[in-house]
Amino acid sequence: MLEDLVRKFDGVLRKLRGTGKLTEKNIEETLREIRRVLLEADVNYKVAREFIASVQARAVGREVLDSVTPGQMLIKIVHDELVTLLGQSSAPLNIEGALPAVIMVVGLQGSGKTTFVAKLGIHLGKRHRKALLAAADIYRPAAIDQLVQLGKSAGLPVFSLGSADPVKIAVGAVDEARKHSLDTVILDTAGRLHVDDAMMAELEAIQKAVRPSEVLFVADGMTGQDAVRSAREFARRIDFDGIVLTKMDGDARGGAALSIRSATGKPIKFLSTSEKLDGIETFHPDRLASRILGMGDIVTLVEKAQEGVDREKAEALARKIKTQEFTLEDFLDQLQQVKKMGPLSQLMEMVPGMKGRIPAGVEADEKSLVKVEAIIHSMTVEERRKPHVLNGSRRKRIAAGSGTQVQDVNRLLKQFQTMQVLMKRMGKLQGRKPMRGVPFGF
Repeated sequence: MLEDLVRKFDGVLRKLRGTGKLTEKNIEETLREIRRVLLEADVNYKVAREFIASVQARAVGREVLDSVTPGQMLIKIVHDELVTLLGQSSAPLNIEGALPAVIMVVGLQGSGKTTFVAKLGIHLGKRHRKALLAAADIYRPAAIDQLVQLGKSAGLPVFSLGSADPVKIAVGAVDEARKHSLDTVILDTAGRLHVDDAMMAELEAIQKAVRPSEVLFVADGMTGQDAVRSAREFARRIDFDGIVLTKMDGDARGGAALSIRSATGKPIKFLSTSEKLDGIETFHPDRLASRILGMGDIVTLVEKAQEGVDREKAEALARKIKTQEFTLEDFLDQLQQVKKMGPLSQLMEMVPGMKGRIPAGVEADEKSLVKVEAIIHSMTVEERRKPHVLNGSRRKRIAAGSGTQVQDVNRLLKQFQTMQVLMKRMGKLQGRKPMRGVPFGF
């Protein structure tokens, strides 16, 4: 997420970490570099100017200049000002009260609205809400079919009246939700390639007809200031409640994320981080600021672990470790649970100190995890549970069956043996219990 922005911030701030003393001169030089980084990231120039002024006002003072670790102090000031710029605190959805709660999703065509609607339905389902997706985009070719397919993949009902009037579709969706005791309706509305009166008039009519609890504006995180300008136009006609930034796992420069809240006065509520339906994060300003500055995001990492890990399997694994019965089946199960948490590269970004320093081979490593799965799936049950029976001929058969080389099979077995030794040591530790609820990485 925001790789280019993180890398450039890291280059600027790395010089400060070892600085013994700050002066007005080196503070000024650092802030000049930060301003350049912000502008290159397509941050609104007024926002960048105000940000630099705020940091400078706090940095050029006796408290900072006399600090024992002045470089770290300036980094903390930059972090605090980033949090302020991004909104200071998270803004939850306001969907309590009258049922069903209606969430209206708006934005330009191509911003990722339809995919986000399905993601939001899954996200709310994890919080014990039952959502109905409503296909109110009757103009974009295949928009309705796309939502229906996403609904099937997500296990969520979809309401559609084909090419009927969008207002009628919205009202019908609310009635359908009441009829089937569904507490949330998520409206996928139509977008255009640019803001126009016809689109805005339609959105205003839908808003008036169903009185949504929340209106969310979806902005393409890769479009920088274009997203900010579109958000301003929407805010002028549709008083939306929050912002969703999509495609944040791509080559987004970061301008939209750092500018849009300040430019519109509206909070960012969600980040969409991948094409997968579980690629959605509640937005926390302090966490994103930490990730931008290479400080990691251990809280989000733990939350992903809690969502992705089967508690019963984790407890069963803990028992196996204690009795030294860790097998290739357990190894495969742990691999699959790690994959549920998201791409390996994104998980590494959340580890403090790793952001901006992730090895170039991480993508290749993710492909190697798929290879590991194929190899284990090509084994018999006996071979998974008793890998010591894997002689040369069996290894050749497994390599052929998984589309890999014998060297790949040998490498996996060596890694497994190393992990087995580690598991045995953990099982023998006296007075300590294995951690539960967190998968073992490798």
